[in-house]
Amino acid sequence: MNRLLQSPQSLLDTTMDQLRTLIAVRDTGTALGAARALGRAQSSIQKQLDTLNRNFGELCGEPLVVKQGRGQDVLFTETGKAMVERARRTLADWLDEIDEGRRRTGETLTVGTTRFTLGFVTSVSEKIAGELSQRGVELRFLHLRTKDLLPALADKRADVVCGSVVTAGGEEFADCEVLEWRRSGLSVITNLPEEQLPGQAVRAKELHTLPLVISATGLIAEILRGWFGTGYREKLDVAAEIDTLNYGFELLHSGLVRGCMLVTRGIGEAATDGRIPEGDGLRVIPVHNDLDPRLEVLVGAFARRGEQSPAVKLLWDALLRQHSEWRE
Repeated sequence: MNRLLQSPQSLLDTTMDQLRTLIAVRDTGTALGAARALGRAQSSIQKQLDTLNRNFGELCGEPLVVKQGRGQDVLFTETGKAMVERARRTLADWLDEIDEGRRRTGETLTVGTTRFTLGFVTSVSEKIAGELSQRGVELRFLHLRTKDLLPALADKRADVVCGSVVTAGGEEFADCEVLEWRRSGLSVITNLPEEQLPGQAVRAKELHTLPLVISATGLIAEILRGWFGTGYREKLDVAAEIDTLNYGFELLHSGLVRGCMLVTRGIGEAATDGRIPEGDGLRVIPVHNDLDPRLEVLVGAFARRGEQSPAVKLLWDALLRQHSEWRE
């Protein structure tokens, strides 16, 4: 405490605006670049830089930056580099705490959603946008990949998340409120002819006999690990690994790969119904789950249990109503 009370005045006079300027100069290389990035006059940036240089020169024994020749980037001393990283952490910590405070008091509502649930969530959000605005709540959207849904909820990047997760019974949702929209299994989307892959369904036990196009991460990889173990790639005939569905569709249409792309049942149905145009010309076959554990894909909305602000409750109730209308 005594050390804080005796803080040097030149340190106490340092502002967050000055720290932001220091970071901008470091990132852009020059005072002119920082001025352009921050929308300020170069003279204002240079004045702040000179003040920081003088104050920290007195405090640390060396300046933060050394001027170079015309047109050259500013040279940061070792002290300068260290102070830039400290400034980054300081500002980031403040912004994080401000966001957390606003989230806790209900002034912000962050909804995380995957590409495939964005439309549903947007339509619900539009119905409550007016009331949120009247309450002074800022509505934010966060695009998430499936693998990041529950982690984003756990680390409080989002207040509500909507999308698909893998479940083996529901124990993994002990810390979550869950609004279940549907449960389903997998399908394959294939360019193989019927004589090579006949039938109305593919058994999960038969997947190892098929050339597969699989996602490197996410739901599909999680299910395959559950069924075949962490070394599932060695147990299956992996014709291609993909990062996005679009690339998988392109591979199948190109004919470069002859095989079956594993997808969730919802994606398979969307391709069949024409909601995913990339599925045109390809066959969709459901996968019959005859392996243990009995893994399913649960599609729904998730919120932290026991931590619902008025804004979260407003959205949650709207999602419930919309889901009820949808089922009818």
